[in-house]
Amino acid sequence: MTNSINEKDRKAFALIRNKITNYGKAPSLREINEVTGGKSPRSASLIIDRLVKAGLIIKKGREIILANTIKSVNSVNTVDVPLVGAISCGTPIFAEENIETHIPISTALAKNGSTYFLLRAIGDSMNLAGINSGDLLLIRQQPTANNGDKVVALINDEATVKILEKTKDAVILRPKSTNNTYKPIILTNNCIIQGVVVAVLPADIF
Repeated sequence: MTNSINEKDRKAFALIRNKITNYGKAPSLREINEVTGGKSPRSASLIIDRLVKAGLIIKKGREIILANTIKSVNSVNTVDVPLVGAISCGTPIFAEENIETHIPISTALAKNGSTYFLLRAIGDSMNLAGINSGDLLLIRQQPTANNGDKVVALINDEATVKILEKTKDAVILRPKSTNNTYKPIILTNNCIIQGVVVAVLPADIF
């Protein structure tokens, strides 16, 4: 059914599904306009009308519910996670906050209460840790991590994925690769953790 709606409608539906799934209520017209570029309440209302016509949502008075709210006990809940570009597993590259798409991820992986995003790995510096170039990495956004975690670290406005090792005097970001040209990155307090890798997904998802 989503093939019959346009890109703005898709963005609005992703927001509506995400808000209802995680917070139990639909977004406001203003929130819908923020993701679709609408300029007035009527713009958002017209999108809602098209989503109703497409059979994706149902309006009950002022309430909006998902058309597939009635589910079997064994059904799987998902949340739409943004894919926000690429990240280097070799020479670090800047991770642009540029949402390419939203991908539904099971709440068994993207658990309620945390914020998640997806990044595409580039390079082979983490191939022995199960991360190959092109893989999609599900990242739980958080500013801290534990030793041994696969982290997304920001260094001089450039992002990279490495294994975190904290010592008394330094923070070490270690590669894990068959390519021995990659060396550990040794930092002090200039390492900003953006998140922790919680799952590695196949490259062909998107």
